[in-house]
Amino acid sequence: MPIVSEFAGIEICLYFDDHMPPHFHAKYNGNEALVEIENSCVLKGSLPSNKLKLVLAWSEMHKEELKDNWDKAKNMQLPQKIDPLK
Repeated sequence: MPIVSEFAGIEICLYFDDHMPPHFHAKYNGNEALVEIENSCVLKGSLPSNKLKLVLAWSEMHKEELKDNWDKAKNMQLPQKIDPLK
């Protein structure tokens, strides 16, 4: 479970060979949300609303990098780090 970014106490992770659709895991303080990469929408789980807004904004800004990392993780390659939200 590589952590590809961290900001505001949130960890953004990708799992190797994870299920479709392409998504990432956002973790904060015991909460977890699976966020679809293409549409930046929550597939499952939840985060506090203020943290979720940050995650969704970050996701939109880094969509192409997330897609590239998804492909790497699906092929059992280590994903690249992505800049945190500033």
